[in-house]
Amino acid sequence: MNASAKKPSKLLRGATGDWEVVIGMEIHAQVTSNAKLFSGAATAFGGEPNSQVSLVDAAMPGMLPVINVECVRQAVRTGLGLNAKINLKSVFDRKNYFYPDLPQGYQISQYKSPIVGEGEVTVDLEEGESIVVGIERLHLEQDAGKLLHDQHPSMSLVDLNRSGIALMEIVSKPDIRSSEQAKAFVAKLRSILRYLGTCDGDMEKGNLRADVNVSVRKPGEPLGTRCEIKNVNSIRFIGQAIDYEARRQIDVIEDGGAIEQETRLFDPNRGETRSMRSKEEAHDYRYFPDPDLLPLQFSQAFVDDLKAHLPELPDERKARFINDFALSPYDAGVLVAERESAEFFEAVLDALKDRARDGKLAANWVINELFGRLNKEAKSISASPVSAKQLAVIINLIGQATISGKIAKDLFEIVWTEGGDPEALVEARGMKQVTDLGAIEKVVDEIVAANPDKVAQAKAKPAMIGWFVGQVMKASGGKVNPQAVNDLLKIKLGL
Repeated sequence: MNASAKKPSKLLRGATGDWEVVIGMEIHAQVTSNAKLFSGAATAFGGEPNSQVSLVDAAMPGMLPVINVECVRQAVRTGLGLNAKINLKSVFDRKNYFYPDLPQGYQISQYKSPIVGEGEVTVDLEEGESIVVGIERLHLEQDAGKLLHDQHPSMSLVDLNRSGIALMEIVSKPDIRSSEQAKAFVAKLRSILRYLGTCDGDMEKGNLRADVNVSVRKPGEPLGTRCEIKNVNSIRFIGQAIDYEARRQIDVIEDGGAIEQETRLFDPNRGETRSMRSKEEAHDYRYFPDPDLLPLQFSQAFVDDLKAHLPELPDERKARFINDFALSPYDAGVLVAERESAEFFEAVLDALKDRARDGKLAANWVINELFGRLNKEAKSISASPVSAKQLAVIINLIGQATISGKIAKDLFEIVWTEGGDPEALVEARGMKQVTDLGAIEKVVDEIVAANPDKVAQAKAKPAMIGWFVGQVMKASGGKVNPQAVNDLLKIKLGL
């Protein structure tokens, strides 16, 4: 059986055979900006209801929108980060629908002429696989307000603080074929946005929300009828919603029914989707160019200047870590997945005395010891008790053979729980590695004399020397240099 045949199938088994799930995503990302898209009102999270609302946001008569150029910059920077076409001319449209928290009775959005056109995102999956998910478009639009249904026994209250906040709607092509791919796509997109500083990606605050379009078909057949699951606000829920909805659609079709195009909601408590309303087609919104806003135009020089100042993005940083430190693609991917993690690792590298020699060792320590401990204690990288500089000092001490790997783990534990300068701790607590062959020789002689059978085995099979090294390390409490022990044993055993 070849390697590809061993990979788990992405097809779903039904009573009538295999089914393929087809997924497209619409990601609503709140633009990082101090002011709203068309007004100067604040965008900070958690303000008192209706305390961050301008006359424009409240749609008072005669109020006219004025574009926030910072939101335009952020949208263009995001488009560049998605390897997408930047449209030098785009148009704002009115999307007409009634909702109690939409004061104008329409949303200012973009329809036929968005600010950003087609692009793509490379998504890394498990087992070293990757897929490319096409981006259909990115457009700017204003958010609606928020209805509060639990504040009054007989009325819903309206908070317009979110009204007018700038959103980027990022629409993927239907290139995703499983819930795992969908989750990985959203995680990668969120990572790119955070690297760029164009959206903080905080799903708990509603700053990143996903509408998930799901359909099923027999492999090779045309696309099936899709259902849209609205406003899913966690990556885990995205996976659950897709798995449930795909299975629901398969069951309906196999029972002789037909899928109706509709909008559905995901109930995380029950782990199921349920119908919300039949899906309106685009023409039902009666889009037309907003008469209060001129077409948005900027120059190629404007785009080029933004491109020249983009930060290093996850894929570029991953390639650099692999090339510079011979890291595996998996390890490099773990380090760059979150901007804060990558910056912590960079800070460790900056404090190393020999980064070319110890970079790979540093990566192992950050991933296995630090991230492992942070995960165990449910701490974020920003709350790490061990700083990048402290960790670098521990790695420097290993690289200089001042301490062994085993002692380094003990030292890490002390720094984690008590803090302090690792170098001073090694000195004060007598943790230095013994490199003096004279001090080691007595221990080696005793172990060799006590194990004549093992000596015979080692002479017949030199790899057995590792057993002796382990015994000497154990007897010395891990304070001797393993290489020095190895060299001495070779002399003693005549290898």
